[in-house]
Amino acid sequence: MPPVACRASSQLDAKPYPADHPARRPTPAATYDRSVVLVLAVSDEVDDALLADPHAVRAAELIVACGDLPFEYLGRLMNVLNVPLVFVPGNHDPDVSGYHTSRAGLPLRAGLPATPPWPEGAISAERRARSVARRARWRRFRDGRGVDVLLTHAPPAGAGEGEDPPHHGFRALHRLTARLQPAVLLHGHVHPHGLPPGGHQLGRTVVRNVVGRHLLEIEPCAGVQNSPNGYSHAR
Repeated sequence: MPPVACRASSQLDAKPYPADHPARRPTPAATYDRSVVLVLAVSDEVDDALLADPHAVRAAELIVACGDLPFEYLGRLMNVLNVPLVFVPGNHDPDVSGYHTSRAGLPLRAGLPATPPWPEGAISAERRARSVARRARWRRFRDGRGVDVLLTHAPPAGAGEGEDPPHHGFRALHRLTARLQPAVLLHGHVHPHGLPPGGHQLGRTVVRNVVGRHLLEIEPCAGVQNSPNGYSHAR
């Protein structure tokens, strides 16, 4: 006997359709939008010229910030471009740990109502590595979606780090990147002083320094490349 699927009906005598019956609606597979997303990536350096004339990045669909930028500046970018913002804090930013949202939508810290310091509507991606890996594993199990972009402030050790100790990278990011397998890791912290960002790679993951501002085309499950507008650093 072939497998059957029951048809929803208010009638008591409703009969099941065979699995290959044309009237049976197939269950859609879990999918998500895989179109290219134009991302404005910023970090460490305030670019006042960008606020005065945002024409070069007007087409951006998302802002990602990798730390050490005033929240006021990030809020103004959100308002000018009218797009979502996702950020991680830097070592010079205020402490943003401990905030969460109640089921009623109330922002809390240590169980008490508290207003986060970041712009209203922005999304803090500040997480411990173990929590990031756990969430990514659950999402992959739930709907097959992997990680496209990993945001950090400091770079991985040996992949874009500075020569002085304060700007050394973190070895732990090698383990996290190997577990998540993102298409791209974006970081700040290390100032290139006007030089083009060097290319680095950890396995299949491209590591990009986004100090200043960069317009990137990111395709889910594919990778990242510069937009025609390239990159820029504040002077």
